[in-house]
Amino acid sequence: MKVEGSYMFNTDRETLWTAMLSPEVFSGCIPGCQQFQPTSDDSYDVELKVGVASITGTYAGRVTVVERNHPEHYRMLIEGTGSGGSIKGSAQFAFTENDRTTEIRVVGDAQVTGMVARVGQRLMGSASRMLMNQFFACLKDKIEA
Repeated sequence: MKVEGSYMFNTDRETLWTAMLSPEVFSGCIPGCQQFQPTSDDSYDVELKVGVASITGTYAGRVTVVERNHPEHYRMLIEGTGSGGSIKGSAQFAFTENDRTTEIRVVGDAQVTGMVARVGQRLMGSASRMLMNQFFACLKDKIEA
């Protein structure tokens, strides 16, 4: 499953970069996030409660930041398992600034297995976009407040 999006922020690139790598800001905006615990500078243990269609589950896993090129781009690796199956994926975040307005472009790819993949296959794309839009709306509120 592929996801893509582009989001504009009324702030400079450095501020957005810092917010996107802050465990407090990041975890506060992830829909369903119950735990976001740093295990090293670039790795976090996470626990999420999410649902697709009528399937809701709790997932535990790890997020790792790799390929950092400050302040232009980085990649996140995501893996987790839960009662409804497993997920493994990555997302590339690219930051472009123009007159104190910063665009963040996201390109991601995920493989989902288990009951969520079987039951919610048709809804996965729209559910992923909805969760991504919720995350970036929250981030925008926090940054631009």
